[in-house]
Amino acid sequence: MEPIARIHTDFSTKFGVPRQSGLVEALEAEIIFEPPYREPAALRGLEGFSHLWLVWVFHQAAGRPWSPTVRPPRLGGNRRMGVFATRSPFRPNPVGLSAVKLAGIEAAGPSGPVLRVRGADLVDGTPILDIKPYLPYADCIPEASGGFAPQPALAPLTVEIPPALLERVPPERREALEAVLAQDPRPRYQADPERIYGFTFAGLEVRFTVEGERLTVREVAASPEKPPV
Repeated sequence: MEPIARIHTDFSTKFGVPRQSGLVEALEAEIIFEPPYREPAALRGLEGFSHLWLVWVFHQAAGRPWSPTVRPPRLGGNRRMGVFATRSPFRPNPVGLSAVKLAGIEAAGPSGPVLRVRGADLVDGTPILDIKPYLPYADCIPEASGGFAPQPALAPLTVEIPPALLERVPPERREALEAVLAQDPRPRYQADPERIYGFTFAGLEVRFTVEGERLTVREVAASPEKPPV
């Protein structure tokens, strides 16, 4: 198999990426097809669907050894579960699956047709292997059980961003950033209120602390990896 497209998101590393798709719908991303697949006819009829399935590759984990058991962050990293009972990237075949909202299709341009999506949980540049329409009558199972992760892990945090720091974030990215921070990007096993955490978002380095249920942004600066979008 070979990638048909790559997704472009605001995350250059996995830290900060929502733990599941759909948790932060305000996050916008673009899917740009590889040259052999920039064919408008291949998207005919896609505009009638509100959501899509993305089949993709954990490219940052590819080639790394897998284990029959892993330590899910959801369980604090203290218990081992079977790899096939988790969504760990360290799998025999590093394949991921995400449901995203289709926000639009841009048919013209030098990159060919581009898909705009919301709610993706992927790192910038992730290879996409396939795109399939989400079918509510077949793909939504209301009575399904969620095993050891039946609900989101924690209630959203209260996010405080000083106005002077918020001004450094492009207006169209502020809602998404606040929603990402509210999901608590920290590893589940870390709870030091004095520790400063940080991640890259939309070309900005965002640093924050968490005490109790309150997250406070301490710094927003241009990232050396990528200029602000």
